[in-house]
Amino acid sequence: MTRPIDRREFFRGSASLLTAGMALYPRAQGWAAPETPQTTPGDSHPYKVKWYEFTEAPDSDTCWSLSVGPDGRIYASACAEGVPGGVVKVVRYNEKKDGLDYLFSLDEKVNDPAESGRATQCKIHYSFAPSMHDGVLYMATHLSGPPIDQPAYSPWLSWHDEKRCFRGSALLAFDTRTDEVKWWETLIPKEGCRCLLHDEERGLLYALSYPRDHFIIYDLKKRARRDVGRLGSINAQTLFLDKQHRVWTTNDYGHLVRYDPIKDRLEISPLVLPHNPVFQTGWHSVFYDVVASPGGDCVYAVTWIAQSRLLRIWPNEGEWPKVEDLGPATQDRDPTISVDTFRDHCGGLTFAGDGQLYYVASRWRDPVYNPLSAEHKDREGVVWRLNPSTLERQEVARLEHPKNFAQYVSRGAVDHQGDLFFGHVGSRPSGIFKVEMPADRKKENAHLPIRMWG
Repeated sequence: MTRPIDRREFFRGSASLLTAGMALYPRAQGWAAPETPQTTPGDSHPYKVKWYEFTEAPDSDTCWSLSVGPDGRIYASACAEGVPGGVVKVVRYNEKKDGLDYLFSLDEKVNDPAESGRATQCKIHYSFAPSMHDGVLYMATHLSGPPIDQPAYSPWLSWHDEKRCFRGSALLAFDTRTDEVKWWETLIPKEGCRCLLHDEERGLLYALSYPRDHFIIYDLKKRARRDVGRLGSINAQTLFLDKQHRVWTTNDYGHLVRYDPIKDRLEISPLVLPHNPVFQTGWHSVFYDVVASPGGDCVYAVTWIAQSRLLRIWPNEGEWPKVEDLGPATQDRDPTISVDTFRDHCGGLTFAGDGQLYYVASRWRDPVYNPLSAEHKDREGVVWRLNPSTLERQEVARLEHPKNFAQYVSRGAVDHQGDLFFGHVGSRPSGIFKVEMPADRKKENAHLPIRMWG
């Protein structure tokens, strides 16, 4: 008689496949099979967590963008993409009153009102980019919000409809010194901006368009855009810059893609980024979030697939970068049971004043791998700290939403005082979390060197 397969045994057995599949990505000091992060004892000084709801943006349902500005203060996007006629409001954390300031409703600044009948300027999606020399924070909008009299919006269906079509991603230059919009214009006609990057030394903005997934270059001095070409059909959620001014992202099948400004062309890596070989092929293994190390020699990235993987990439080494697989960012789970990427998620990567990497990974109720108590919420967002020298991970805090779950964090940032902030997705109104760092881990101007991409 055939013995039934024990799911836990099946998962343990898949470890050999995992080891074989990841052998292409050795660690610097000898590769070992990656381990799922385990909780370790916390610090003696707690990380205090506080929730700030977008009370003056009651229709907001997501906060996709959260970044530190050139002034060292935290900016966030109160997006309203699920309501007809919804528009995004730009919000800033006010440390003096320990609350939020609502700077402006974006539709009013770009003359594209919510009542126009077109798809709306509903969100800023990973598209804050600072300019340090003049205090400007660039931002670009994205699409998905339906016209005020329609329940939903399809960019393909309305592509040739002059009355319904999204006018295009609006690019704004916001002066953080005067709180004024210096100028704006349409960055990408008919399309949204999925993510934005600023190469300040060369005066260029880089963007990925949606839905066509094109690579866009915008010259700030000439105020001119150029379309370099199509990457695929599944947008990466971030771009990053290396020391040679090359711009990096990913394509549909998990290959690194780079734009070399000297060659003026897009190049594709022959290797696929690390992924779980038991139930994934690399398809949809695009970047979700990327942050540079303080020295800029490497970046830490997380992929946007079920059971996101944490990676360390050295873009300045070799013809193609050395890629280290640091293992899954979220909990173990039964690979025979599907889990959506809203539940199984990691984001909010940021370096703090203590030189450690912080990020938020989801954790959810599972009868085998996470049997939570009855009074515990089914999902939670766990703040992890990773030591770049040892790669040790430690759980330092949990995000607690007063009414909803808090497992989905979009972006993270550290302000000039050294405290952490995280954007939240999954409630209405949406909002942001502040994680106050212990005094011995804080320092002034902890946001420097500043992140130049959304």
